Amino acid sequence: MVRRRATSTPRRRPSRHGRHGREDRSPVVRPPLLALETREERFDFAVGTAAEFLRSAWPELREVRFEVAAMPPASDDDGIPRWSVHTEHQLIVLYRLPIERLSHLHREDELHRRMMIEGAVFRAAAEYLDRDPWDLGPERFRYF
Repeated sequence: MVRRRATSTPRRRPSRHGRHGREDRSPVVRPPLLALETREERFDFAVGTAAEFLRSAWPELREVRFEVAAMPPASDDDGIPRWSVHTEHQLIVLYRLPIERLSHLHREDELHRRMMIEGAVFRAAAEYLDRDPWDLGPERFRYF
């Protein structure tokens, strides 16, 4: 029978040491930076710019308030509404979550998301004015 000698285990440093045995060292890589703007802020900006365009083009919309809410109070017979129009209060309310999550984009990028939000603003304003959405910005869509 062969006896093995007990090997001594290597001495470990105390856990208070950082890299290379130095104390109070920061990590090599910093945590990632926070986003400069949130989805809510991007949504509000897209609604605001589209509303300002419509107000400048249509005098009937100059006194109308455009507001953003997270969700509608309840669904209706057609499903979950994307916006509600209150002509007696001169108010258009756009619901952020149904617009963002229930709309199907053929391409997931910032441009198409913004176009989807602006399209919802145009359709809500068209419902308020009782017009076709394409009539609200006729010069905007002529590229030829």
